[in-house]
Amino acid sequence: MEELPLHQLKQTVLATYRQLVKEKVEGLQAMLQDVIDSTRNETKSSAGDKYETGRAMLQIEQDNIRKQLQEALEQKASFEHLPPDRSSKVTNGSLVKTGNGIFFISIALGKTSVAGIAVMSVSARSPLGSKLTGMKTGETATINGRNYTIEEIA
Repeated sequence: MEELPLHQLKQTVLATYRQLVKEKVEGLQAMLQDVIDSTRNETKSSAGDKYETGRAMLQIEQDNIRKQLQEALEQKASFEHLPPDRSSKVTNGSLVKTGNGIFFISIALGKTSVAGIAVMSVSARSPLGSKLTGMKTGETATINGRNYTIEEIA
């Protein structure tokens, strides 16, 4: 497979991670609706304590899902504020090719394959992201004894 130029790969990476976050938001919204529906359908039985315990557990589950949903919505919003243009320095939204892999500096969403190429999405606040931020092509960041020499930035 022919490798895409980094600036073209960046557009595909951005679209891929946006879709992943969108699916995460939709999945959490569906889960929340299911739990809300379950809470509404919980009928009071003769065992009052069992009913109250069940409702309390459903409420805790709703709260947990709401928290996860809020985080996913914040991730989605952060993608809307990423600069689409190339920069000579690593910034939030940069796709960085190093000797040890390709990193998308944005939010920590983990590793995925984009156009057959492994890409790791890391937060700009992570140890690697913070070391790379502000660096230029040819410069090297060292994390845990491992060198990350920047080959290209998009």
